[in-house]
Amino acid sequence: MCGIAGAIGGIDGAIAEAVARMSAAQFHRGPDSGGLWMSCPPKGGKGVALAHRRLAIIDLSEDGRQPMADPETGNVIVFNGEIYNFQALRRELEGEGARFRSRCDTEVILKAYARWGADGVSRLRGMFAFALWDAAQGTVLFARDRLGIKPLYLCSVTRPGGTRTVLFASEVRALLASEMLEREVDPVALASYVWNGFVVGPRTIVRGVELLPAATCAIASNDGVLATPQRYWRLPAASSPPRPREELEAQLSAAVQMHLVSDVPLGIFLSGGIDSSAIAALAVRAGSARVRTFNIGFEEAVYDESSHARAVARALGTEHQELRLTQGAFRRELPDALASLDQPTFDGINTYFVSRAVREAGLTVALAGTGGDELFGGYSSFRRVPRAARWSRRLCSFSPGLLRRLADAVTRAASFRSALPPQTRWGKLGDALAARGELLDTYQVSYALFSSDFARQLLKRGVNGEIHMGLPGKTARELDQLIAGSRPLPAISMLELWCFLGERLLRDTDAASMASSLEVRVPFLDHEVVASASALGEEDRFEPLGKKQVLRDLALGDLDRTLFDRPKSGFVLPIDDWARGALKEEMTTALRDPSFCEAAGLDARAVGRLWTAFLARSPGLYWSRIWAVYVLGWWCRAHRMSVR
Repeated sequence: MCGIAGAIGGIDGAIAEAVARMSAAQFHRGPDSGGLWMSCPPKGGKGVALAHRRLAIIDLSEDGRQPMADPETGNVIVFNGEIYNFQALRRELEGEGARFRSRCDTEVILKAYARWGADGVSRLRGMFAFALWDAAQGTVLFARDRLGIKPLYLCSVTRPGGTRTVLFASEVRALLASEMLEREVDPVALASYVWNGFVVGPRTIVRGVELLPAATCAIASNDGVLATPQRYWRLPAASSPPRPREELEAQLSAAVQMHLVSDVPLGIFLSGGIDSSAIAALAVRAGSARVRTFNIGFEEAVYDESSHARAVARALGTEHQELRLTQGAFRRELPDALASLDQPTFDGINTYFVSRAVREAGLTVALAGTGGDELFGGYSSFRRVPRAARWSRRLCSFSPGLLRRLADAVTRAASFRSALPPQTRWGKLGDALAARGELLDTYQVSYALFSSDFARQLLKRGVNGEIHMGLPGKTARELDQLIAGSRPLPAISMLELWCFLGERLLRDTDAASMASSLEVRVPFLDHEVVASASALGEEDRFEPLGKKQVLRDLALGDLDRTLFDRPKSGFVLPIDDWARGALKEEMTTALRDPSFCEAAGLDARAVGRLWTAFLARSPGLYWSRIWAVYVLGWWCRAHRMSVR
């Protein structure tokens, strides 16, 4: 796990210094060592500059240092991630004559590219983002893993004289550190953020910086021209006929065993819920001599799951450690947690606090149960969204004007004596009806932080026609195509995997964990596991909804089932309480400051009304709404962003 940065195109002293600054800005991603390699002479020319920060996980020797060159081809790579099938690929390549100098997976990618070219990317099983310089072609191949676990950001700059250069890095903040970009908020990304609480890619909050989409490759030439990304994998549709559970069980066991390979201390995040408990149980079953589990708890009993995690750890026989986060500690360490966010997001700092605590406990790698809910129907969206879409579809025969008047009347009734209309179910009724039964639109409305009406009030300036239900227009069309022809439950799973997980949860996890130099691995998102889950019959995969029975049966069958017979609760910080307590004064100062709001492109009056309503405990106004606004303003102020 590492941080990569670089440039391809026109390279001179200024670009080389910019790459060095980008790499230094990612020191937290790789404190063990760093390196810089350039293809052209110091005076400059067309070529590439590659930089790397290393967090050593596999082959801790100097042989694993990057940038890594292949002496036979002259190709050079910088790589972030883990290739879990690298040992099998290595044996195959050795059988075809390849010679290796190290024990690490980075060299396997180089040799695979020399043997199979860009087609070799589809043979990699893991989480990865890399840039590979092809010396003979004078190009760089950018590639990203199938589910988007590891990020890669790119932008193009034009220098005096018309010279073009593509810059890239593992973090948006690293590209800002290049000092080659205008610190300007992207208006479409901002509108996406206000709707979702995170920015939907490929845009980022910084104008001109884009995220390479998951499961794609792109080639940049030494002229500084970046070709359109090409997809090499898609989320699999349901199988006909369905495949048996045994195939999923085999892939789950194989994936967890691969994810346990490490030359440094490794543990497992254990909340006591089904997903993390399944990972821990499979790790124990894999025969790992010492399975270490960790849980973080709170003083506030309603948020604390320590007792559940403790019971599961005892049943599994793991070496368990409980960590606590108090309101005072949260307040002291909040600046560092916010600083860990690579882009504004209402989520993410929870992962920071867990990661920091686990890193301080001596671990470098942690496994998480991320993906279980998305794959096996654990969220309420699997029940709620299809039901809402059916009701909306039945009302399509009525005129849009009549439906809007009906929705407005319901909203006014729901907001009686409230400072602000509710921003949940009844406040978003008009948007739900406007979805007219379309599953994607209904899904987006269900997850929207605000009604479309209040979202428009929050934005200082409107966005004309580029956003559809919180999604950039092109992304909305791609998602419509993705779920076309799918039944509701598999379609919701695809949307959860691509939107909620791929666009928010994984990016937040990467940034927040790497801020503490911790590698987080997610076995459920191994693409072979995803394929096997998608191939199950609907009943096997999803029923009964919310129970994730297939995971219970395949991974937790030996445990007392009463350990998991309780309402679902995710790992959530008590921000709702803390925002009205330890953080109230600080948040009030910020959210009442017009410059704080307007630098982020928000209308200060609308923000003020929102904060007043939150403090008054207005119905239908959860903590995530106000926290998203606060984090956006904080991030833009910290990174000197502006709106034009």
